[in-house]
Amino acid sequence: MTESTDLDGRAADIVRVLVDAFADLMEADADAFRTKFRKMAADPFAFYRGSACLFYADMATSEDPWCDERTSRVWIQGDLHAENFGTYMDSAGRIVFDVNDFDEAYLGHLSWDLRRFAASFALLSWRKALSDDAIGELIGIYLRAYLDQVEAFTRSDEDRSFALVKDNTEGAVREVILETATRTRQELLGRITVVEDHERRFADGPQNRRLDDDERARVMAALDRYRETVHPPRRRRDVAYDVKDVVGTGGFGIGSAGLPAYNVLLEGYDQALENDVVLSIKQGNVAAPSRIVDDADIRDYFEHEGHRTATSQRALQANASQFLGWTEIGGVGFAVAELSPYELDLDWDDLTEPDQMRPVLAQLGRATAKLHCVGDADSDHALVPFQMEEAITAMVGDRREEFVADLVRFAHEYARRTQEDHRLFVDAFRAGAIPGISSSAAL
Repeated sequence: MTESTDLDGRAADIVRVLVDAFADLMEADADAFRTKFRKMAADPFAFYRGSACLFYADMATSEDPWCDERTSRVWIQGDLHAENFGTYMDSAGRIVFDVNDFDEAYLGHLSWDLRRFAASFALLSWRKALSDDAIGELIGIYLRAYLDQVEAFTRSDEDRSFALVKDNTEGAVREVILETATRTRQELLGRITVVEDHERRFADGPQNRRLDDDERARVMAALDRYRETVHPPRRRRDVAYDVKDVVGTGGFGIGSAGLPAYNVLLEGYDQALENDVVLSIKQGNVAAPSRIVDDADIRDYFEHEGHRTATSQRALQANASQFLGWTEIGGVGFAVAELSPYELDLDWDDLTEPDQMRPVLAQLGRATAKLHCVGDADSDHALVPFQMEEAITAMVGDRREEFVADLVRFAHEYARRTQEDHRLFVDAFRAGAIPGISSSAAL
């Protein structure tokens, strides 16, 4: 049985926001959310990663001096924390270091991305026992690099071609790019598939579920609809989209608990077994920023959450993968993307000293500037009909150091609030005070 207890104040607010955001998914898969909440209970940073909805509930009641008519309605990544950066292979075949998660992407205040990142870095650094002064200095490096890159874009037209690649990076960022280049498609296929009688299929395992004929037919029909949404490659080979195998899978990551998903194995660029392609078809979830952005034009622009996820990624990446698209199954939106062997997250474990982190923070600032500046009037989407670099520069004006100081102060304050929120969340979860989710499986 689920226990119950009365909560007051901030603890009650935390539970209410989590239930409002996830009630339907918790009802659909309580076990998945129990696992999600256990992961969130591990430490304040894990809690922060899994509770973007709480961050935006707080932003809805906070003053934001760093927005105006233009910079309050721009493409944002939506969940810009320190562990959402890594590598991918773009449509031109380059291995790029960039933001690599767009499940929460939407339109909103420019500063929300910067605030969310800054607070996340403060939490990550607290876990490494860095001093407040060191944390403030590093966040300042990130913000100044961001503003420098935005200003550089005002002097050129290279925002859509700009990328962090092996030739213009250093330190840990360059190392993750070089490591990504050593990966192969065959290694990925070897981990998740088997070859029997000269045919490749998905390996059986606890994360995979075989489909009955009706469900498989629905997925195949969804795949046909998806093909109408992809952009044909301009310089690289296309695939035939001949399906070899389909399985159901669980959600991916701490933010995707309870979301239905499928993996599809396609014949690759030719009939050789080593270059088959794996697509992920994952149900889109409501983007956390959309819960506080009251704009019908934005809301009505998207057919469903799968369309919103893929469209936002195209707007924010500029040279997104040829496989990125969307579809729907049973009237519900799904985002479709390749499970690529050329994706690797930035690993913070060995980054323990400020000297190691300084070049990393500068490069993350540049990557964030590119993220914001590509989703503007030069993109394929009409929701941001102005030049972002000009809008950001005009908004900050001669208040550059005030901007940096304000966001550093916010990072410290919100990190401390999150540490306390984490304690309140763990206490509520242990007491069975989250409706529909007990801290222990029902006996």
